[in-house]
Amino acid sequence: MNAPDGLKSTTHALLRIVTGLMFWQHGAQKLLGMMGGMGPDGGSVSFYSWPLGIAGTLEFLGGILILLGIKTRYVAFVLAGHMAVAYWWRHFPGGFWPLENGGEKAVLFCFIFLFLWANGGGKWSLDDALASSKGQTI
Repeated sequence: MNAPDGLKSTTHALLRIVTGLMFWQHGAQKLLGMMGGMGPDGGSVSFYSWPLGIAGTLEFLGGILILLGIKTRYVAFVLAGHMAVAYWWRHFPGGFWPLENGGEKAVLFCFIFLFLWANGGGKWSLDDALASSKGQTI
């Protein structure tokens, strides 16, 4: 049994929005020291601190762009790569299975971003609004 098209497009949009919001929080934690922080003494880290500053910037800005649906396919492709690197570099050395090495979030984010790369931002995205204003479909 297939879901109605309206339900498919709504859940696609909700997946993008919630993913962007969740991913943004990881960047805000690193860059702004919010929600417990990741820097010294639980504060923020500098953009220039390697690798947390770069990761935080990708997560903060990428999360906002995904949330709003701006250049979704491009941003999702970059973020899928970011999560693949995070998994193989930081988690995989701790064991094969994501449950044992703490890499579940990295794997899930990676595959959600691959879905968004393949399917675009969907409805309620600025990509869709811009395409609609030009008479195109995304």
